[in-house]
Amino acid sequence: MITTESKASSAIRTQGLIKRFRRVEALSGLDLDVPEGAVYALVGPNGAGKTTAIKILMNIYRATSGRAEVLGMDSTRVAGRVFQSIGYVSENQQMPGWMRVDDFFAYLRPFYPSWDRSLEGELLKKFDLPPDRKLKELSRGMSMKAALASALAFHPRLIVLDEPLGGLDPLVRDELVEGLLERAAEATVFISSHDLADIENFSSHVGYLERGRLVFSEEMTSLAARFRDVELTLDAPRAMPQSIPNSWMQVNAAAAVVRFVESRFDEQRTSAEIAGVFGPVRDATFSPMSLRSIFLAMAKSRRSSG
Repeated sequence: MITTESKASSAIRTQGLIKRFRRVEALSGLDLDVPEGAVYALVGPNGAGKTTAIKILMNIYRATSGRAEVLGMDSTRVAGRVFQSIGYVSENQQMPGWMRVDDFFAYLRPFYPSWDRSLEGELLKKFDLPPDRKLKELSRGMSMKAALASALAFHPRLIVLDEPLGGLDPLVRDELVEGLLERAAEATVFISSHDLADIENFSSHVGYLERGRLVFSEEMTSLAARFRDVELTLDAPRAMPQSIPNSWMQVNAAAAVVRFVESRFDEQRTSAEIAGVFGPVRDATFSPMSLRSIFLAMAKSRRSSG
């Protein structure tokens, strides 16, 4: 059950969310909790179910079963005035191409009581958007800038972005991320992406979706802290023991060097486990891992165990 307390602390929350398209199950019992004030990245490969989840949250799709809440209300009620509190940008954002940029923003203003003309001007300038150019004449990068600016100018409580950075050149991506982060202090940000490099440096939380299932969801600092790339140098080559800790992933040995990924790193405990398995070692290094390396290690581990 979704309690009153969880509503107060969660900007987005789903329970047992299932979505089927005929014989294809795009979401398989998704349980997701996005804290208010978070910059939450939902990541995973193409086809993992990220866009399906967002479209249910935005009341574009109806779930087959389960429950979803956005800003404390059932997602099936997200419509009309509710979008005065939600800035939503999708990868294939549809905008009236015949409109000029300045006319587009003038058209949007009456729909949002909190529209900030001063902020609008700042965003247009920051993103270098040409006011007198028609939207259909903008490049993909400039179109995404216009879409994001229109989603930020009214100070939304929740910003939902579905693959907004895909296919953009690095400079445009950096400009979009910078503009987004300047507004993140006053809103919850929920962003989906299949490119881990896009989100690693600015997200506070991350969830990994694979084949419609949430593999894990946690704070980015916690995830980074518990994974280490471990390399051991032994006194002499030796056979690998049959029994090793469950938290060791991708264990391999070459001559007197053993390498593995530790998924529950604690230097004191991990060192004690190494000593228990191998006895004294000549050298041990524990190297932090990038988000991409962590996900690759988990994917390979699941593949080998499956």
